[in-house]
Formats: sequence, structure tokens, C-alpha cells
Amino acid sequence: MVVAVSIIILVLAFIFSMLGLGGAMLYIPVFKWFGYNFKTVAIPTGLLLNGVTALSAAIFYLKAKMVDIKGSIPMIITSFIGAPLGAYMTKFVPVRTLIILFAISMVFAGGRMLLTSQRAEPERMMETKKRMILTGIAGFFIGFIAGLLGVGGGFLFVPILMAIGYPTKKAAATSAFVVIFSSFSGFAGHVAEGHFNISLMVLTLIAVIIGSQIGAKVMKEKMKARWIKQMFGIVLLGVAVKLVIGLFH
Repeated sequence: MVVAVSIIILVLAFIFSMLGLGGAMLYIPVFKWFGYNFKTVAIPTGLLLNGVTALSAAIFYLKAKMVDIKGSIPMIITSFIGAPLGAYMTKFVPVRTLIILFAISMVFAGGRMLLTSQRAEPERMMETKKRMILTGIAGFFIGFIAGLLGVGGGFLFVPILMAIGYPTKKAAATSAFVVIFSSFSGFAGHVAEGHFNISLMVLTLIAVIIGSQIGAKVMKEKMKARWIKQMFGIVLLGVAVKLVIGLFH
């Protein structure tokens, strides 16, 4: 079973690294569908893989000079603070509620991406000071949500970066960089609570490293901005529907 899960994770890492996401929003449902405990295994393992996928892709994007390092600092700091707080709160929230919140957040992000996929790329960014304040505030809340739901927050970082003027590919690359920190911070919060499965982690870690490197290369050289947005939206909506249906079976 672990081998089958790892193969699926490799394919997902390939896809999500192109979108600037860690992939936890699909890693977690996959673990749940294969029978792993949602709170104690799926969420913490998803966060770890999320961070590794993002890290692997971000290394490629940094070398290609696609990441706005300076602009990402407020989000990194505040999301790093918010993520472990969210992770701590998982023990107080019922699993059913977590899944519903997870699905709602994906519908919001996915729907927005599909609606904006045909828009022209922005020509200018929001003024620097205002941009730093907004991303700093957003980073804390996204980090908290990421830790609570077991995701890296990329599915929320990308739309926010695009809303303040980042071109699609730069938003995806910068998001991958930011997600590293919120993911590992959230994961640390779960490990402190004793949530982990070593054998599952090792095999799936190998899978995400391979998949994310291939995906990052394909994104830089082959993908068009509107394709990235459309893939992003379709994947998120599909998973949200699957999760909600699962609640009633």
C-alpha cells in the first residue's frame, strides 16, 4: 500500500510544483482514502511533503531568478508564526469540521483562479509599503489556516500575490518559496504533539523530490500562465467535491 501511495504522490508533486504549491491539499485526501488517520498521520505527513515539494521546486525557481525574495519576507515571518498555532488548534476541532473547512477554502481559491484565467498578466505591482503590510497580515492568517488544515497555504498565497500585481509564474515561484517555511513550521507543531509515521514519510519524501524537480522544469520552460491558472482551479474544485461527497458515505 505504501508503494502505491508513493507513486500517486510522485505524480501529484509533479503537478503541484508547477503551480507553486506544496500539494498537501491532495496529499492529505490521498492518505485519508488509503485509510490513514486524518489528524495524526494525514495532516502532519501532508505538511512535511508540502514543505519538501515546495523546497525542491523553489531551489529550481531561485536558480532561475523567478522568486521575489524581498517581497516574500513579511509572509514568511508571519506565516511561520501562525502555522504552529493552527497546528496546535487541530486537537480542539472535530475531523468533520476540518474537512468542511478544507473543502470551502479550496472552492474559493479554485473558483477564483478559473474566473481570472483569461485575464491579461498585470503590468504593475501595488506600491511597496502597502504590499508589505497586506502580505504580512495575510501571511499570519494563511499560516494559521495552513497549520490547522495541514496545508502549506500556497493555494491562498498564489491568489493574493496575483491580486497585488505579481505575474502568474512569479506568483507561483514566490509562493513555493514562502510555503517552505509555513509548512515546516506547521509540521513541527504536529510532531511536538507526537503525530508522525516514519515509513510513510520516507518513501513519500523520495517521491515528492523526484516529482517536484521534473514539474518545476516543465513549468519554467513549457507552461503558459493561463494553463497554470486553469490547472490550479480544476484540481482544487475536484478535490473539494470529492471530500464533501466522502462526508456523506
